[in-house]
Amino acid sequence: MKIRYVTCALSVVVGVGLTACEDHVQSPNAPFPERIDFVAERQYPEGIAYSSKLAKFLITSIPLGKIGTVTTDGKYEDLLTAPELISGIGMKVAGDRVFVCVGDQGRSIKSTPESIRQTAELLVFNLNTRALERRTDLDALIPAAEPNFANDVTLAPDGTAYVTDSFSPVIYEVMPDGTASVLIRDNVRFASATFGLNGIVYHPNGYLIVANTGQGKLYKVDLGNGNAVSEITGTGALPGDGLTLLNGDLYVVTGGSRVAQVRSTDNWQTASIVKFDASGYTGATTSVAVNNQIYTLNARIGENASARDFSIQRFR
Repeated sequence: MKIRYVTCALSVVVGVGLTACEDHVQSPNAPFPERIDFVAERQYPEGIAYSSKLAKFLITSIPLGKIGTVTTDGKYEDLLTAPELISGIGMKVAGDRVFVCVGDQGRSIKSTPESIRQTAELLVFNLNTRALERRTDLDALIPAAEPNFANDVTLAPDGTAYVTDSFSPVIYEVMPDGTASVLIRDNVRFASATFGLNGIVYHPNGYLIVANTGQGKLYKVDLGNGNAVSEITGTGALPGDGLTLLNGDLYVVTGGSRVAQVRSTDNWQTASIVKFDASGYTGATTSVAVNNQIYTLNARIGENASARDFSIQRFR
């Protein structure tokens, strides 16, 4: 909320060893089917991650402001909540911690007139204790008149988090000690008349790739070159939601109904679409890489009713 400043519930430094891998590409703890159907009353999850420690997927909730778990055989359980968790959006797991973006479109049971379109926060929970370790208010970093919506987060190997704002044309940077700043503002390439910046990934070559949903474009932010922003051309219009890197390729959830496998041969100056998987997706939002596969959350995004049936779909 803009009336607050950047705060930390605890001064927790997330070490390099905990964040070298966000989520978990490999987990030998359980078999992974092609599709996982689960029941969670009015969950409408937006974000998905995987914890090898718990051997479960983690999912957020837009209307209920909580995080739950889903086993590979489709059993859902509530995991954690907090008053600060108004609407859970993008999420990443690193070791014993989960990083959760909080925004508010006015669809949560915790929404207030003060929080709607004025919330951009990054919460860090401990998966062992279920306690909220850190709360960083990002919306205090830009003028109060501007709207906010923290959408997605990615983690660098040193523990730095990068967060997109879908309503303001900025990417935030949160250091391992919780200190936050605006990494970059781009009023042209990051802007949109509708929904702007969305999914974000950290590439091991030292740059970010981010999707601008409203523009239907992907952008590269070169962290080693003054945060220079360049459009990744060659894919045509691709209104991306969640982005996930696996084995050098980028998987882009697009339009809620399909996932694109995107590949670059020139360090993401340009890229091309290798294939679309367009079967089995319903209001899909984002994906997670686990067991060397891509699993996408069928969130039924756009609904705000009383659905209880959701699913997680493997890319084919």
